[in-house]
Amino acid sequence: MVEYFFQCTYCWDEISMLIDVSQTKQSYIEDCETCCNPIQITVHTKNREVINFEAVSIGQ
Repeated sequence: MVEYFFQCTYCWDEISMLIDVSQTKQSYIEDCETCCNPIQITVHTKNREVINFEAVSIGQ
């Protein structure tokens, strides 16, 4: 697991999340810890490192 930091696409607060780097491709919805809005998360890893991270607003 790797801790990864990014900004919420709604409220711009910094969010930290744990990413399982044993999975090469992941896509899921995570709610912001501050404003509770849903964010579509897409992560690609290689050699147990995050190589691409995308956070996109959904809804509203």
